[in-house]
Amino acid sequence: MSKAPQKPPQKPRGTQDMIGEAAARFDHVIATFNRVRQLYGFGRVEVPVFESTAVFARSLGETTDVVSKEMYEFQDRGGDSMCLRPEFTAGIARAFIENGWQQFAPLKLATWGPLFRYERPQKGRFRQFHQLDAEILGAAEPAADVEVIALGQQLLSELGIADQIVLTLNSMGDPETRSAWSAAVAAYFAAHRGDLSEDSQRRLDANPLRILDSKDAGDAALVAGAPQIDEYFTVEAGAFFESLRKGLQASGIAWQRNARLVRGLDYYRHSVFEFITENLGAQGTVLGGGRYDGLIGHMGGPDTPAVGWAAGIERLAMLVAEPALPSVAVAVVGVGAESEAPALSLLNDLRRAGVAAEQGWRGNLKKKMERAGKSGARLAVLIGSDEVAAGTMTVRDLGSGEQVVVSQAEAVTAICARLASGGLKG
Repeated sequence: MSKAPQKPPQKPRGTQDMIGEAAARFDHVIATFNRVRQLYGFGRVEVPVFESTAVFARSLGETTDVVSKEMYEFQDRGGDSMCLRPEFTAGIARAFIENGWQQFAPLKLATWGPLFRYERPQKGRFRQFHQLDAEILGAAEPAADVEVIALGQQLLSELGIADQIVLTLNSMGDPETRSAWSAAVAAYFAAHRGDLSEDSQRRLDANPLRILDSKDAGDAALVAGAPQIDEYFTVEAGAFFESLRKGLQASGIAWQRNARLVRGLDYYRHSVFEFITENLGAQGTVLGGGRYDGLIGHMGGPDTPAVGWAAGIERLAMLVAEPALPSVAVAVVGVGAESEAPALSLLNDLRRAGVAAEQGWRGNLKKKMERAGKSGARLAVLIGSDEVAAGTMTVRDLGSGEQVVVSQAEAVTAICARLASGGLKG
């Protein structure tokens, strides 16, 4: 009795497989980020993909949706509670404390990689997703905020999508400002509790400022009338925000005020910002961040000012123009068993010389030349029995059809010269 065929395995819900254009877009975002962050002096940092659950419970708060509903938690073989990282900042803060990196402050750090949250997959949002991340640790000056925002702005510009995106900005003030403002907001919404959505009523008891971020249409009128933070600025908080605004102006960075943009956790101070677009539907934020001066102290480290942002690679990749797919400059076409050794030797030498080269493995000469043409290569190098016997190679321009014969010993030099000159006549 024959067994029923097994169902082929499938990727987990909320994950993705990428090749071709999707992978090229992804690579383009990362390559651009790495180039731009080096212009700004942001060094690479690496932190583990999994951490102790307590790292994120302490930094994000036990009652937040991320901790209570979305983290991928597991118990390791030693019985410790671990989780896949849902964001970068807490892990970087943990590393800063554990490794004594305060001796190097101010530190400008950047990273990218996969993050994990168990939530409903939708356009541009996955359960395994990827982010870029940039942080400045140990700098209390508004100029540091300007620096990270300018980094984000230049990244978007060099990706060619800045005209699709608007920078929105607000302030959370200093602790005294935030405390007074939060109390006023709580009192205001408490007086209208019965008119709030069910979700906002829950937030009223846990974190009233989060009501300002409500997407419920029924909450909109109440949110519009809520107290604004400017009314509660201390002299220091007002001066910080003014300095930030002047710094952005001096840097040529346009922005819009969003007085309802908030961060719910107490360790956020002063600037909060988001780069948003209308081209991704409801998921409009492509890059967001702010100043979190209280986080490292909250996690048990020394009081350390810090500011940073994160950006979704998938969302950025959806906005960029279609990038050129990876192509080769030279296609090596060998015919016959005797061509294998010189073809492999040429491929190795070309690649070591910095020339992208590929070879065809199967089919007759016609088929191999067809694939060479489709590869995007500018030149094809033909090696047949006649060339092997003569110690030569035939170099053909795949655009014009012109070809020349060169010796094997001079092949790499000749090919590089012809690529540099734009053709075979150079």
